[in-house]
Amino acid sequence: MAGNPLINSMLDSQKKDSRFGQFGAGGAYSNGQSSSAPYGYTPTSPREETPTAADLNAMYQSPSATSAQTGQMSMNDVIVKVAINFVILLVGAAASVMFPILVVAGLVGSIVLGLVNGFKKEVSPVLVMAYALAQGMLLGGFSAMAETRYPGIVGQAVLATFIVFGTLLVLFRNGKLRESPKMTKFFTIAAISYAIFCLVNLGMTLFGGTNVRSIEVMGIPLGLIIGLFAVALCVYSLILDFTHVSEAVRYGAPERESWRMAFALTSSLVWLYIEILRILMYVREMMER
Repeated sequence: MAGNPLINSMLDSQKKDSRFGQFGAGGAYSNGQSSSAPYGYTPTSPREETPTAADLNAMYQSPSATSAQTGQMSMNDVIVKVAINFVILLVGAAASVMFPILVVAGLVGSIVLGLVNGFKKEVSPVLVMAYALAQGMLLGGFSAMAETRYPGIVGQAVLATFIVFGTLLVLFRNGKLRESPKMTKFFTIAAISYAIFCLVNLGMTLFGGTNVRSIEVMGIPLGLIIGLFAVALCVYSLILDFTHVSEAVRYGAPERESWRMAFALTSSLVWLYIEILRILMYVREMMER
């Protein structure tokens, strides 16, 4: 997997864990002996590696093991964690709409917690949920400002975000979209460059009164062009997230890592929403001229 190095290292460590193969990924029991015995069967002695007919019958009649029983991550775990994050995000957004000053806390919290969660080797569910709350506070204030200026624009941005997300998910599941090492390398460089641009532009806007995005090129706001490029980055970021989730599930990553996957998906979706909202704002501004 050519994506997130933290997830790569986590998967590598799992491959070396003798417990990892016990659940069908490596073909080794916890005692280090290899076996072709099916999942769900544990030999009663080191030499007993072939299950009897009674053992097989009992195994097939027993219910499937859950992620809590195996300790491995499943797709359902990721979906649940993403849903939890979005509920928390909506709470933060509602609080920010009622108390606009929380936007500042949301901005600072998003940057700090985003970096902490991104580079933290052992994922922390509390920090991931705190990040979702900070993102919600930031989005609430930004969305309220956009809705006041351009009524109905938030609904359009939300709809567009879910359409893009759903389309990407369908194409990925059908094998139409995949990551590549070259594209991932380009994405990494472009994403870091864009993050630096955003921070520099924010500083210029706050302290110099100059917003680079508002500069026009042949009558087109530079922010619109940059926004389209940023959406392309968001799209590839989601492709990487889908790849990381599917690979982690396939390799039997620990259930706790579903929080890391949820953090990545939440970040990419929020980023996509913000960029789409910005694009719509520039389009509406041009239409009003």
